[in-house]
Amino acid sequence: MDTITNILAASFLARVVLLIYGMWQDANMAVKFTDVDYYVFSDAADFVSQGKSPYLRSTYRYTPLLAWVLSLNTWLSPLFGKIVFVVFDVLVGHTIYHLLLQLGHSKQVAINCSLLWLCNPLAATVSSRGNAESIMAFLVIASLKFLITGKTVMSAIFYAMSIHVKIYPITYALPIYLYLNKTDSPSTCVQSRRQIKGNRSKIETIKSFIFHLLPNRERIIFGVVSALVLGSLTVVFYIMYGWIFIYETYLYHIVRGDIRHNFSPFFYLLYLTTDVHQGVPLYLRLLVFLPQMFLLLVVAVKFHRDQPFCWFLCTFVFVMANKVCTSQYFLWYLSLLPIITPQLEMSLTSGLATLALWFVGQGLWLCPAYFLEFKGYNTFLPIWAAGLVFYIINACVVCIVVKNYVSKDRKHQR
Repeated sequence: MDTITNILAASFLARVVLLIYGMWQDANMAVKFTDVDYYVFSDAADFVSQGKSPYLRSTYRYTPLLAWVLSLNTWLSPLFGKIVFVVFDVLVGHTIYHLLLQLGHSKQVAINCSLLWLCNPLAATVSSRGNAESIMAFLVIASLKFLITGKTVMSAIFYAMSIHVKIYPITYALPIYLYLNKTDSPSTCVQSRRQIKGNRSKIETIKSFIFHLLPNRERIIFGVVSALVLGSLTVVFYIMYGWIFIYETYLYHIVRGDIRHNFSPFFYLLYLTTDVHQGVPLYLRLLVFLPQMFLLLVVAVKFHRDQPFCWFLCTFVFVMANKVCTSQYFLWYLSLLPIITPQLEMSLTSGLATLALWFVGQGLWLCPAYFLEFKGYNTFLPIWAAGLVFYIINACVVCIVVKNYVSKDRKHQR
């Protein structure tokens, strides 16, 4: 067996050890190893195995596909779902490896970067505890891999499935659309800039801009295929489960007004403005999307020619500015970090300092959150202040990453 195969096998076995330890902790300790979400998945799967709707389980706000897969928990073993998540967790590392090879990196670089995911204790623990984020990470990275290799149909299929599982990849729609412009090569862009600086009129510039936004074959194929896949899944499950499927799977994540303490700087605003009977006003829940939309637009326009980097930045700023932000959301961009790492020209000291700064931000939040959660102290204001500090830290991290990222085109120009 080659090196990557051995690494993948060892990573899987390490996660199996975590599963076994988790069984012991669940049986012997007050604090359970298994994620609360896994019990929700399993209860929904029990309903599905009885021919009922998974949405009979309160707080189940996921695709029915997940409950269908985990219905084997009832027939085979309660661990079946966790094993599925662990397998996808390892597949993420495998896909990262092949994606980096496709991007032109050496085997050793590809192995080292896949290890950043496979040896990530957060990723390994989350999947072993029974959280489905590994499935999401696999779908996103697989879509990205097919996109940059020119397999538009396959990329669209995985992209549609990722949106169906969790709606946040819709933030990649504009970058993908702008990227699928075969005339928008780096050399063409340089020539366009030179022409603009010359005698080119403003009208011609506007015409060129509009021309680059017009649909083309690749854009139409991607849009039609993704719409068909996502639409088919939506129609089928709507027929089976009705409006509750639409609301819980898609709409809830848009209009939710979560007032529980979380890393988001908006949580305290939502907490203070909530009504006892009506909850958070709908206009306010939607208004807090504006910072995200602005940041995503800027990132898409500026970085769409480099899709791995653009997807990473889109995910990072989306999570950073989201109205709800928990630790598992960090995996959304941590799964993309290994892909851009080879082009981050940072010293080891700078990289570790940036990572330490990110962890310090979390630590500042976790301290008052602990006293609220486990001691019952009123620490809402310190939590909110810590959330603001963490937001600023994240903004600094984005600036550091952008400053130190060197695209391949810039490397060739050196």
